[in-house]
Amino acid sequence: MIWKSVVGKLWLTILLLVSAVLIVLMALLFQFFENMHLSQIEDELGGHASFIISIMEDEGDSLNGMETVQQLTETSETHAIIFRDEVPYWNTFQGASDEVIISPSELMQVDELSAVLSGDVPVTTQLTYEDANLEETDFIVVAAPFETGGMADYSLLLYQSLEVTEETTQETRRLILLAGGIGFVLTTFFAFFLSSRVTAPLRTMRQSALEVAKGKFDTPVPMVTRDEIGQLAIAFNRMRRQLNSNLEALNQEKEQLSRVLSSMADGVITMNRQGYLLVSNPPAESFLNSYRYEQEGETIEEQLPEEMMSLFETVVATEKEQMTEIKVQGRSYGVLMTPLYHDTFVRGVVAVIRDMTEERQNDKLRKDFIANVSHELRTPIAMLQGYSEAMIDDVAQSREEEKEMSQIIYDESLRMGRLVNELLDMARMEAGQLAFRLEPVDLFVLSEKVYRKFKPMAEEADIVLNYETDGSNPWIEADPDRIEQVMTNLLHNALRHTPRDGSMTLKVTEQADGLQIDVKDSGAGIPEKDLPFVFERFYKGDKARTRDVSGGTGLGLAIVKNIVDNHGGEISVQSMIDKGSTFTVYLKREEREG
Repeated sequence: MIWKSVVGKLWLTILLLVSAVLIVLMALLFQFFENMHLSQIEDELGGHASFIISIMEDEGDSLNGMETVQQLTETSETHAIIFRDEVPYWNTFQGASDEVIISPSELMQVDELSAVLSGDVPVTTQLTYEDANLEETDFIVVAAPFETGGMADYSLLLYQSLEVTEETTQETRRLILLAGGIGFVLTTFFAFFLSSRVTAPLRTMRQSALEVAKGKFDTPVPMVTRDEIGQLAIAFNRMRRQLNSNLEALNQEKEQLSRVLSSMADGVITMNRQGYLLVSNPPAESFLNSYRYEQEGETIEEQLPEEMMSLFETVVATEKEQMTEIKVQGRSYGVLMTPLYHDTFVRGVVAVIRDMTEERQNDKLRKDFIANVSHELRTPIAMLQGYSEAMIDDVAQSREEEKEMSQIIYDESLRMGRLVNELLDMARMEAGQLAFRLEPVDLFVLSEKVYRKFKPMAEEADIVLNYETDGSNPWIEADPDRIEQVMTNLLHNALRHTPRDGSMTLKVTEQADGLQIDVKDSGAGIPEKDLPFVFERFYKGDKARTRDVSGGTGLGLAIVKNIVDNHGGEISVQSMIDKGSTFTVYLKREEREG
């Protein structure tokens, strides 16, 4: 509505102000003209009274004096009565018709008149007379005593009805009301024009402010005047440009912070004062996913470990940074929590999560490497030495025994050769000296080849081997021999650790920007304390939990990880005791130029 706008409010304010001034002014003018008319009548009656008294004092009560008074009052609405000894002696309308307004006898019945006539000095007053019909008439009365040289007391009374004055006053009021109405109409148009002109830049600024509120900072406000509104437009444009600059700076800072968080190797989690998670980067999400898997998929409010929630409560209470260590899926994570302040009030915390497992185990792995190699070589060397000495000493009693000893020596030499070759492959991979022959590979076809190779082995071991694919684009740039080696090693490990009547699954799935290989088994699982080390050299599972007692070299998964890393991919494992394990290989698809 217009009354809710600035134009309506300003227009209404001007109208009310001008209306109040006009009303007060007209009331004062009404009173002024009414008093002025009364004063004129009183002055006129007073002048007539003085003139008549002077004539009567000169002529006395002779006929000439009366005729002079009669002639004086005939030309006006004034009537005169002469009293002698307070009794009406003569009046200007003796013998007149019925148009006489009031008779002397009736005048004498007015109480105020008696008081006027009893005075010794001239008196001017206003009287109200009520006739037989109860109609009231107002009069202006002038009474004055005079002497004619005789013994009688004379008094002159002049009076005039105010009806004539009322007509003049009404005419004056009509003129004043007409002038006031014209002034009100002119003020209405002028106020609307003025308010519209004054508020036009404000309405433009309002529209520009709404555009700015929608994020359109390129909407300038035109400056049409040089007054305060023009200065306001200049300030608004300056504020708009500053807001645009600040918003761009904030977006750049936000983007920079987002990229920094995404590229950090450490996990970062931000929580508010109530403990709800606000921001997390990919390493933190990976940590939370591992914890959720360990807790068998609890709800989001319960995803943070109890140790972290306890640490959070301590940080909020003490307002000091705290540190703890958490174990999830066998990995050790260091958590550092620091309070976030708003002025002096703690509004939340930021937690930095660092995977400390590799750092804690590096020294141990260095020390264990020589021992592991020595251990792996000691057994075949001892067997080679023992059986060769037996053959030298002619311990074998028959050709079959001699052949059996030679076979054992041959098998152990092959085992040593495999160990040395795998060590050499590991060293070359880590040094970047092992070349990979990258070419387009149909991963569905390659995985089906591996599946057919392991199908008879699984059937022989009474294990169900499943094969699944999902997607329409299985092509990826990779070394087919090395990727086949990855799937072979993973399936071989799954076959060794899956009991009879168990199941295995090889699944290849197309993702948004790559392919994912999952090898899942229903075997004994990997202990939580061993999960961080499954991809390390010489790692071997508990033989009591393995159906194949022959064992391996402990380098298979380490080689698998190196192959995946050299392809720019990722490998991870999730496992629970007596529920099986899932190894996941993700290979990113890189677009080829040209």
